[in-house]
Amino acid sequence: MDLSALFVDFDAYFASAEQHMQPFLRGKPVGVAPVMAESSCCIAASYEAKAHGIKTGTRVSDARKLCPGIHIVEAQPARYVELHHRLVAAVESCIHVEAVLSIDEMWCWLPYNLRETETTVQIAHNIKAAIHEQVGPWINSSIGIAPNRWLAKMASKMRKPNGLLVIQACDLPEILHELELRDMHGVGRAMELRLHAHGIHDVRSLCLAGRRKLHTAWGSIEGDRLWLQLRGHEVPDVETERHSVGHSHVLAPEKRPPAEAHAVLHKLTQKAGQRLRHHGMLACSFSVSLRYLRGGHWAEEIRIEATDDALTLARCASRLWKMRPHQAEPMLKISMVLGRLIHAGNYTPSLFTQLVQENMALEEEPAEKDDARRHAVTEAMDKITSKFGRQSVYLGGAHGAMEAAPMRISFGHIPDLDVEAD
Repeated sequence: MDLSALFVDFDAYFASAEQHMQPFLRGKPVGVAPVMAESSCCIAASYEAKAHGIKTGTRVSDARKLCPGIHIVEAQPARYVELHHRLVAAVESCIHVEAVLSIDEMWCWLPYNLRETETTVQIAHNIKAAIHEQVGPWINSSIGIAPNRWLAKMASKMRKPNGLLVIQACDLPEILHELELRDMHGVGRAMELRLHAHGIHDVRSLCLAGRRKLHTAWGSIEGDRLWLQLRGHEVPDVETERHSVGHSHVLAPEKRPPAEAHAVLHKLTQKAGQRLRHHGMLACSFSVSLRYLRGGHWAEEIRIEATDDALTLARCASRLWKMRPHQAEPMLKISMVLGRLIHAGNYTPSLFTQLVQENMALEEEPAEKDDARRHAVTEAMDKITSKFGRQSVYLGGAHGAMEAAPMRISFGHIPDLDVEAD
């Protein structure tokens, strides 16, 4: 099987980005936290910090004990996204980027005339050089090359940091035996326990397992997909469809009283609404979940007429807020989700509002004209915030909370700065 995939994984990306942007951090242990609080956790650690046992998820207070000289810095998501696009451009200058998979991962399909081992290795060296020249020497990448994307991803993990590994078909499966089960892409804690239950306790036994056994262990076709990928076969991606858009936020102490928390809910709603319109979708449900400071949890969902209108969504948020129990109780966390999404182009508007107005001989404006006006206002707001930032114009319900719930970067989702930037 020919080499067909080249995978690029940026090492300790958030921490490396901070060392790139702040020269005094270079060569020093760095932990990146979402907020500057001892109770927060590190979402990234530099390799200097990892040498002290600090990893993703380490509590900030514990990180300081493990490494007294560590520098804890607050995450700068917008800067990371800007840097990410520069890195994509640097890779693109060497070979076409087939797909960006996350903020720190991307892969390239190798054309048929560029599949000789020496050629692929030279491309990898060119990528590393382009990153250093076009972006900076403090952003390192580990590159894997293999007969399929899954194996290329595994290869990129096996020689970190700043590594390069080529997996040939003749190397399989022995080259993977050095890994732990949890190192395998697609094997989490729960899946590891299921594999143990089927007599698979290491990567060697995983590689030797038959296709039917893996299908049974996974309980789905994912087991078949892994069996094929382990043997170098190219397996097409499973098409996924977006079903919801949402945001959540753990409230700072000053935002926990009901009035301030209500404003945060409106900001989350406006962020989700902007993402909804960016994807060309309409929401048919709105749900809110609250976690109270003194314990307890409440959640509710309402069905709504398919919409992406900012004012309509704001009214739904206020309606759900009034339904919550313990009206005076301070909040710890707020989550909201716009669900049951449909594509805007596939939606047929309801005729009932217009029929009711005609039957009752109402003098007010027809519903379609009112909808058109609201749509025009929402579209104008989106254009302004896209150019000048979300704080330039917003619905009044979010007033006082615009600094709360800043941009976050989740795995597999790279925020669009035109949509997410504050």
